[in-house]
Amino acid sequence: MYDCDTYLRRLGYDPATGRPAAEPATLVALHKRHMEAIPFNSVGSLAVPAPSGRLVDLVDFDEDATFDSVVAAGNGGGCVQLTRLFLRLLRDLGFDADLIAGTTAEGRQSYGVEVEHMLILARVDGESWLADIGYAGPSFIEPLNLDGGGVEQRQYGCRYRLVPDGDGVSLRRRPRLGQWSTVYEFTAKVRDRSDWAPAEKAINAALAAGDDDGGLYSRAVSDGQVVLKGRRYLTVRAGIEKAGTLSDDGAWRAHRDMILAGEVG
Repeated sequence: MYDCDTYLRRLGYDPATGRPAAEPATLVALHKRHMEAIPFNSVGSLAVPAPSGRLVDLVDFDEDATFDSVVAAGNGGGCVQLTRLFLRLLRDLGFDADLIAGTTAEGRQSYGVEVEHMLILARVDGESWLADIGYAGPSFIEPLNLDGGGVEQRQYGCRYRLVPDGDGVSLRRRPRLGQWSTVYEFTAKVRDRSDWAPAEKAINAALAAGDDDGGLYSRAVSDGQVVLKGRRYLTVRAGIEKAGTLSDDGAWRAHRDMILAGEVG
């Protein structure tokens, strides 16, 4: 059952001392703590029973059951599950926040839909922020200011730019020793959860066809992020990227379990 205080305790807050104020510093702290405390877990996203009988529900899933598995038990989940629950928390704390949509290159290629990735537009003290705790990465760990006029923003050794691109915005990222690359595109248009219905249909079709690459898992650490996509293991620490392939099944399971248990270090 969804409970704001249980959520806060999972993120390292003590509700007995009072809930954190709806201010920029709180948004930054909540965002980073969320990514450290609750993993992205594509397999965990399938663990919650879908009321519709589909393999996964994106639009009308049971938020209470999802909360119990994803947050309270700490199992983590997928983009839409994580983001919808985080939006609910932000609103409970008094933030002015809405859903917006983005599209990754991989998602566009796999599913052929424009509304695929789910993000949050948060407005705090007259400024607009991009919050995204549901992207496996590598991406940003703390929210990005949308009112910076394209000014480069830096976090933990990585650089980020929000570049106007047609009717939307392109999020670009550069690690310490790498080149600029596009993470995804998005627009600031406020969305309703029903806008993800085409994505739900496409994702269920892909799952029914057995399109499985071994799962996708990630978690933030104090100075970056770790990502396991299929057999590829990527770490970003202080902006330095290191990648390798886990061909051994035992090593793959060990890295997956490490991410899920929060034992990355």
